Order: sequence, then C-alpha cells, then structure tokens
Amino acid sequence: MKRMNLPEVGVLTPALESLFAATDQVLHNERPELLVENIGTIRSVGNGVVRVIGLPEIKVDELLLLSNEKGAAADVQGIAFNLDREEIGVVLLGSDEHLSAGQPVRRTNRVVDTPVGEGLLGRVVDPLGRPLDGKGALRSTERWPIERDAAPIVDRAPVTVPIQTGIKVIDALIPVGRGQRELIVGDRQTGKTTIAIDTIINQRHEDVICIFCAIGQPNSAVARIIDDLRKRDAFGYTIMVVAMGEEAAGLQFIAPYAATSMAEYFMEQGRDVLVIYDDLTAHARAYRELSLLLRRPPGREAYPGDIFYIHSRLLERATQLNEARGGGSLTALPIIETQAQNLSAYIPTNLISITDGQIYLSPDLFQKGILPAVDVGRSVSRVGGKTQLPAYRSVAGALRLSYAQFEELEAFSRFDTRLDDETRRRLERGRRVRAVLQQPAYAPIPVPEQIAVLLAAGQGLFDRLPVQRIPAVEQAVRNAIVNELPELCRRITRGDPLSDEDRTLLIRHARRAISAAHDDELPQRAAHGNA
Repeated sequence: MKRMNLPEVGVLTPALESLFAATDQVLHNERPELLVENIGTIRSVGNGVVRVIGLPEIKVDELLLLSNEKGAAADVQGIAFNLDREEIGVVLLGSDEHLSAGQPVRRTNRVVDTPVGEGLLGRVVDPLGRPLDGKGALRSTERWPIERDAAPIVDRAPVTVPIQTGIKVIDALIPVGRGQRELIVGDRQTGKTTIAIDTIINQRHEDVICIFCAIGQPNSAVARIIDDLRKRDAFGYTIMVVAMGEEAAGLQFIAPYAATSMAEYFMEQGRDVLVIYDDLTAHARAYRELSLLLRRPPGREAYPGDIFYIHSRLLERATQLNEARGGGSLTALPIIETQAQNLSAYIPTNLISITDGQIYLSPDLFQKGILPAVDVGRSVSRVGGKTQLPAYRSVAGALRLSYAQFEELEAFSRFDTRLDDETRRRLERGRRVRAVLQQPAYAPIPVPEQIAVLLAAGQGLFDRLPVQRIPAVEQAVRNAIVNELPELCRRITRGDPLSDEDRTLLIRHARRAISAAHDDELPQRAAHGNA
C-alpha cells in the first residue's frame, strides 16, 4: 500500500486553513475537568422497592435513576424514601422486572416533577407527564415539583364564590365554594364518581379548569370516565392524571401530588381549578404497602404513623388566593370509600377532620332508587351558605331543616298508622320534595331552573300531584321559566338577590306550568281508560 503524502501547508485550501485555525482555537481554550459522580449499587429488589448502598450524600425525596439490563435509555426512576445509616430505601416509579442486585444507581440532584401548562388540557397523562392517549408528546416545556408548600394564611381569602355542581340537592342544601375541600364519601357503587363527573360537566360555561386524578382504578373504569366526558364536550377543559391499579405503588402514591401541581399552575395565573381525587382510599393503601415493604413501624390498621400527614399536606394546598396573589382558587373534591357505612374507620375519620365538610352517599337510598343517593342528614358543608348565591339563601334556607324533619318523621311514622292530618300533610310534602331533589346522572341543571323548582316545591305546588308525575311536571316548570323569564334568569345567575316580586313571578309561572301539564294529562288518562 502506497503511503499518501500530505500536501504542504502552502497548498492548503482556504477552507482547510480556517478549519485548522478553528480547531487550534478550541484546543487552546479547552480546560479538561474531572467529573465527580456518586454512583450507588442496588443491594436488593422486590415488590416495587429497592435497597441501595453507596450514596452517602443522598437527600430525602431525591429522584434517582436505576440502570437496568436494557441500558441507560430505559432507566427506571425512583424516589429516596428511607435514609438509613447503611442503606437507602427507594420507591420505584416503574417496573422492577429488569432490575437486579449489583446494577448502578445515579443521582439527579432534583426532586420528582411533572409538566404543567395549557398543553395538558384535553390530555391523558401519568403522574410523570408521560402521555397515555396516543396523541404524541406534550406541548409543555415547564415542569414543577410535585411537592410544593401550601399558600400561607396571609395570601388566602375567604371562600365566598360558589362552584355549582348542577345537582339540586348539593347546590341547595350542601353548597360547595371555590377554594373549599369537600369530601365525597360512601360505600362502593353508590355514585361517588358520578357526582364528580356531573360537577365537571357543569363547568362547561363557568371557565373552571378541571383535573381528574384516577388512583388505582381499573382500565375499564378510567376509559368509561374519559368517554363520558368526551360525549358531553367536557374533555377540552379537563386533564386526566391516571395511575391505574396495575401500576407501581409508587406511581399511585405521587399521582394526587402531581395533579395538584398541575392545578396550582393555573391557580397562580388567577384562574379557578377543580381537582377530583378518585380515590384517596386507594392512595392510602398504596402508601401502606410501600411503608410495610420499607419496614416502617405500622400503626392502626397497619397504616404508618404519618398517614394523616400525607393527606393533610395534600389537601391544604386547596385554597382561595387573595387579589394580591391573583385571586385564583383550587377546589378539592376528594373521594373515599367506606366499608358497610363505617364512617368511624381510620382513613374516613382522618379525611373528615381535614376537609371542610362531606357529602355522604347512602347505600340504602341507592338501593331504593333515590338518586343521587345523598344523605342530607349526614352531609354537611362547613363553609355553609356564605358560598351560595343570594337566590338560594331565600329559597333553600328552610328547605334543609324541613327535609331533615321529614326524614325523621318518616322513620317514626312506620311504627304508627294513626297519624293526624298535619303529620300526613308534612309526609306528603316531604315525599314530593325528595322526588324533586332527585335527578338523572350526567344531567346538571342550571341555577335559575333549580331555584324555580325548589321554590315551587317549598310552596307546596307539587303537593296534589302523584309522586311519579313529578319529573315530567318539573321539566314543564323549568321550560316555562327559561322561555318566559329570560331576564330574571340572567339576574339570578349574576348573583342578584331574589326580591318578593321575583318570588311572586316565579310562583305564578310555575303554577301556570303545573296547571297546563295537569290539563294535558287529563285527555291522556281518559284515552287510556277508554282503551
């Protein structure tokens, strides 16, 4: 092979001369430095928890990268949970299938974070911000830590603005305000998630960002929720944060914190946000599993001693900011599941003490077909009527008390058939008020229509109607108010108080609509009898 002779410098082209000059400049300015990196080693792996040695300067809750057999491109993320003298307990945020003892562990010098921003609206993501809907990468470049300090007291404002659920029994008797933490509690399959979805659907024209955090739910349940929201045009202003039941327990644990950080991004911009945690019972179980695997001391019902703290520091981030901080709000609707109506269990009592009230769903009412199955006697909103529109206060003020008295009277009336006329009249009105408070799922009702129907029920306009006729007549009243009193409807929605003249006008139109519906029914009854 002939040796190729390099050309002399004098015959180099100008391009090569500039290249050599640039290379000499780079080499001259280069100052090599040693990169010092602490690399730990996996000691043991099992059930979503890894024990690591060799990282003496690690910090609590720091994000770690655990290299597996597939190489660095497929590193598994983990959180440093236990900082013991000899080893570190790491909670995995992914599968431990390809991890084994002896593999390296690297620090990231940062905590777990999640993407935030407008690009998440209408998307389905996991707590780390990885898309699950097949629509490609997110259009978000900003990331916030999942754990953030709650707003200090001086930055908060009183909760005075309502967040309408569109559900009559809640908006009238158990009002929820923007910035409030209202617990939804009940046994399995009593309609807890349905109330949350109804609330999201009702925000379609309220300019409220909604975030639904599904924790430990089966795939079919999550798919059904997404489908229900899409069918009702409610997915465009909603973010779905999903950590399904087959996911790692660590991923389920960080899910509500990630969802709250996403919500706080919008709240810091002065917007109103609604966050639903479905459900915190599964979240508590995931944390109990992790704590037992890390050999933390168990307490009541095998939960660790800080189980109260993990929920309180989460829900404390829900608030109404004052005008100096932008005036945004974060409303939390956590959901928990009870066993055999046992409200005195560990997790329910913890969350009832943390939140500002609870909406209790009774399995007995659900089995009787009274939907939504809200037990008014056991439900409470500690913010109260301060968050209600003025029209509700004048209409529903005495309704809660009379309805609670009716339920107590109905229970006692079963033991005695000899009832006086006044007692019978109260029972008949109470049954019709209960029928008015029922409504189908995914059909939220606007505020003016609720006011008209509740006023008619309170005035006894439905007393002479059969209970089975209430839904049809109620719809006639709603249609009459919308078509004949549009200006009054606008004033009620705007928050104007209901004057005596307005009450008289509503009652007159409601009575006329009820009479018309009753007259229309008579020919139908006659035709049915002739047939």
